[in-house]
Amino acid sequence: MITTAGKPADPAFLIITGLALNAFSGVPGLFLKRAAAVGQKLATLLAVAGALCGLAGCFSAIASGETESFLINWSLPFGPCEIAIDPLAALFLLSVFLISGCCAVYANGYWPAAKQPATSRALSFFIGILSASMALLIIARNGVFFLMAWEVMAVSAYFAFTVESGKVEVRKAGMLYLVCTHTGTMALFVMFVLLRNMTGSFLLPPTASLSPFVPGAALVFFAALFGFGMKAGIMPLHIWLPAAHANGPSHVSAMMSGVMLKMGIYGIIRIISLFTPVPAWWGAVVLGLGIFSGVTGIVSAIGQNDIKRLLAYSSIENIGIITMGIGAALIGQSIGNQTLLFLGMGGALLHVLNHSLFKSLLFLGSGAIIHATGTREINRMGGLARRMPRTAPLFLLGAMAICGLPPLNGFVSEFLLYFGFFSGVKESTAPALLGMGLAVTALALIGALALACFVKVYGVAFLGLPRSAEAEDGHESPWQMSAAMGLLALSCLAVGLLPRYAAVLVQPAVFTLFPSLVASGSNISTHVPLDVLGAIGAALIAAAAILAVVYHRRLKSAPQASAATWGCGYLQPSARIQYTSTSFAEMLVRLFRGTVRPRYELPKISGFMPASAGFSSRIPDTVLDAAILPVLRVTGIVFSFFRRLQNGEQNLYVLYIFITLVLLLVWIH
Repeated sequence: MITTAGKPADPAFLIITGLALNAFSGVPGLFLKRAAAVGQKLATLLAVAGALCGLAGCFSAIASGETESFLINWSLPFGPCEIAIDPLAALFLLSVFLISGCCAVYANGYWPAAKQPATSRALSFFIGILSASMALLIIARNGVFFLMAWEVMAVSAYFAFTVESGKVEVRKAGMLYLVCTHTGTMALFVMFVLLRNMTGSFLLPPTASLSPFVPGAALVFFAALFGFGMKAGIMPLHIWLPAAHANGPSHVSAMMSGVMLKMGIYGIIRIISLFTPVPAWWGAVVLGLGIFSGVTGIVSAIGQNDIKRLLAYSSIENIGIITMGIGAALIGQSIGNQTLLFLGMGGALLHVLNHSLFKSLLFLGSGAIIHATGTREINRMGGLARRMPRTAPLFLLGAMAICGLPPLNGFVSEFLLYFGFFSGVKESTAPALLGMGLAVTALALIGALALACFVKVYGVAFLGLPRSAEAEDGHESPWQMSAAMGLLALSCLAVGLLPRYAAVLVQPAVFTLFPSLVASGSNISTHVPLDVLGAIGAALIAAAAILAVVYHRRLKSAPQASAATWGCGYLQPSARIQYTSTSFAEMLVRLFRGTVRPRYELPKISGFMPASAGFSSRIPDTVLDAAILPVLRVTGIVFSFFRRLQNGEQNLYVLYIFITLVLLLVWIH
């Protein structure tokens, strides 16, 4: 039974209804084994209905700016169980409902039940459970209830992206994911137990109600940073992310990257907001992790030849940008810089929403490419713009958005962060000045490297000549896939052209985290010229449209003539003379070789008439390969000795029990 702690609220009803519809969206398909296509369509209808209900509730909750709380009457011995919906929760729920609805529509073209009858029913079921569990943990206010939803989210994500478990690489990625996610969950157990000891209850205390200087507060901070950071993919806790995102179905990758990573960000923000005044070193730690994640993430992405692994490392980069904003906001709070506080957290929260839009668009676009060519290798693509006339511009728009180019949404959130960082440079003391200077430099470097990265992706995949028979036979995606990508692309454009309304979505969440800002009467628009940004974006689109019209008319009116052109000495150009993904990124990979540690397999050429030879390169995960796996190997050798003790002979087990009892008796006396 649920009882309200306040007045009845339609937003809460809509959100809970949307959550329930998502949870049950895949259930009908489980009972329609002989009509899998019907089950998939029912799942899509329920998921879309849930998304619409949830989005309506989220917008209403953000507009009201109020918090609605409810008590669940349960019999578990963990105290009262509360759920609550405030503007911060509603902002994160926007991504959950929007992306889940788009992915449900996309799946009908990408993973149709008619062609995938063995896996489509399970996939629809677990995606629905994944979406509902993420929504549930966002509104949970009891630590134990939160962990229940967290575990359901982790397990459902595992079953969703390992649906093709017959592949060895999928099973390896799944095992790595399970180990990492449960390692992070252990840290969350520690965190909630410490909070229980500090407050006397598993209920999360009100915002800004705890002191960071009491015993155990720093341990809560580090446990939250480790546990939630593992889920968010903050470096060096990211090791599960590239393999999981690369080996799952593309719409599952979109859900995991666009939404599930943000559950870690949500947890970090929610837990840190319980403490006030936040020490400056907390903000410095978060800012440092953000800079490290942002720079190393995009550097690792540049050298990837697998399009989905590239997008996965790019997600680490964007998580780093979000974390930088959070760290800057905490520093601004500690030094009393309200502009840095407002724009740092506002930019971070807006980038949470923006990243869910453009990264989901890019993952769905990569799925369209894989659907058309049957390969994830960028070096085997090429010339797809002519063969995929709908996917090509949509992917280009997503690539421009992730690079922070106007007039798209990535530009707006990064612009807020730049303004915040510069305000910190202008008004801060020496230590904060150093941090903000590093943040500005890192954000500029990340933007430049991201631009190079996605110029490579789009140029090699969509332009030039096909590099393989698969690319030559490429085809456009079904309309369901294009429709889902189109909606996300329009959302990216809408945020870029209407930044004032995007700020209206974010401001109530910032006020929820920092109630002191309400009394100051300031808002994001007072610090950043959002209307000017929107006008610049509209002017850019108008200028591009005018240039396109003028160019088209000049082409039509120009006299046509035919003549041989200079082919630079090549009478018949071929795909072999084009830049590959590897060659395009070679200079940057070599520049950062100390970080990415590229591995090359060079051809062995001998004799006057050498045989055919090949060259390949790979960018490994440095943290996993150089730090974690060696430790695990040593640990395995050590524990191999203890495996000998468990040999299945019962008389030895009885002897172990007897020795243990004797030692306990000796210890007692």
